[in-house]
Amino acid sequence: MAELHLVNWNVNGIRSIIKKDFIKDVRTMNPDILCLQETKASFEEVKSALELLPEFKIHVNSCKTRKGYSGTTIMSKVEPLNVTCDMNIEEHDQEGRVMTAEFNDFYLVTVYVPNAGEGLKRLDYREKWDVDFRNYLVNLQQKKPVVLCGDLNVAHQPIDIARAKENYNKSAGYTQREIDGFIKLLESGFVDTFRRFYPEEVKYTYWNYLFNARSRNVGWRIDYFLVSESIIGKVKDAMIYNEYLGSDHCPVAIKLEV
Repeated sequence: MAELHLVNWNVNGIRSIIKKDFIKDVRTMNPDILCLQETKASFEEVKSALELLPEFKIHVNSCKTRKGYSGTTIMSKVEPLNVTCDMNIEEHDQEGRVMTAEFNDFYLVTVYVPNAGEGLKRLDYREKWDVDFRNYLVNLQQKKPVVLCGDLNVAHQPIDIARAKENYNKSAGYTQREIDGFIKLLESGFVDTFRRFYPEEVKYTYWNYLFNARSRNVGWRIDYFLVSESIIGKVKDAMIYNEYLGSDHCPVAIKLEV
């Protein structure tokens, strides 16, 4: 049995984080597979930024409609059998938010879920996205187990957000409609790995750059690894790497036996 170290990180701009300690941090974490969200760059810009990490095969999905927006990347030391960059739903596939890599024993899906937006103006779209994305994952899961990682843009429970009462039904990422979407995802056969291992630990993955939120640890846990229930026994640990800076999010990870 081998153990894979899978890491996920919303980098909030690959061209920005690459000027910080990103290369050193990746080498220190030493993942077998690293998934990135919010790369905010074209295919060529992502490839160029990551050329100092030649040990990884790099697969890129960029936003087609807005330059410097959204975007996902999968970096893997193990070459996937196949990589796709959409859900085959045109409405959702324009912003480079989903990538799926097929491996021998599982599908790896990385996602940057749409934010409900200022004033919750995109909440209706977000709700539709949740339904369509869940259906996409359930279909994949019928073929082989799924490992889902990414910025899901929702705090599941009060333990996952520093100021639950103040944000509930007022802030994007903590409305009941978004929470319900996450609950339905779990009910469709997925396990929140960090909560399975650490049911009562308060740890966050995102802090707003404003108001010095990180130094005061006023954060949200919105970055996740979820896995199909059928393989939760193969997950040996789930981690939140608060010590890595460079973005308003920190990396999250699992150790998976294959």
